[in-house]
Amino acid sequence: MNRMPAVAGAFYPADSQELQTMVDGLLNNAKADEPVPKAIIVPHAGYIYSGPIAASAYRLIKSSSSRIDRVVLLGPSHRVAFQGLAASSAVTFTTPLGGVPVDSDAVQSLLQFPFVSCFDHAHVLEHSLEVHLPFLQRVLGVFKLVPLVVGEASPGQVSQVLDALWGGDETLIVISSDLSHYHDYASAKKLDQNTSHLIESLDYEHLTYDSACGRAPVAGLLKLLRDKSLTIKTIDLRNSGDTAGDKRRVVGYGAYVVN
Repeated sequence: MNRMPAVAGAFYPADSQELQTMVDGLLNNAKADEPVPKAIIVPHAGYIYSGPIAASAYRLIKSSSSRIDRVVLLGPSHRVAFQGLAASSAVTFTTPLGGVPVDSDAVQSLLQFPFVSCFDHAHVLEHSLEVHLPFLQRVLGVFKLVPLVVGEASPGQVSQVLDALWGGDETLIVISSDLSHYHDYASAKKLDQNTSHLIESLDYEHLTYDSACGRAPVAGLLKLLRDKSLTIKTIDLRNSGDTAGDKRRVVGYGAYVVN
């Protein structure tokens, strides 16, 4: 079974050439002066809004395309309410740039956790994973994917899954989350700076769904980083008022890296 695109033509171009040109342009405009990250937190809105911020993190991965062959991708559920984490029975996740094979062995190994289940319904219309695939396709080329939509899940549950799949240099962890939603520009900036401070402090206990829609997967990553004595750094923090939107009502976006 293939998981087909749900938001091509809406969040990003449906035409493969147009999509490739857009993603490459975003990547080329991003700075790359950080080491290659082990894990990233990146936003998942339409590319005109959050693409430049996501590209800040994805650009750093380009130089490691030869060694990264697996991406563990977690994003929040926007359309379906459920408990735990949802894996997919799809063997391929398709975008206009082609198919990305799923690491079915890794998915199978996660089903040992009582809070992980195969729940395709959570994936069918979900954009929080899909929008990252064209970026990953352009920076990595060939790789296997472990796609997980996160529902009502505790930081401990998410961190157990991430720890099980952490691996070595061959595995990249990608957490999908936007920040504040629909505040005026000045308020959003203040809120998002506070959220970034919580993220950099690994203070997942004080993150709320108002501060990050992907609070559940973000909190799980932060818990694991604290357990592993690792750090996370903000490399880009902007909002839709900085990119393509109106400043009266903005959505916040941050890019964060774990080295």
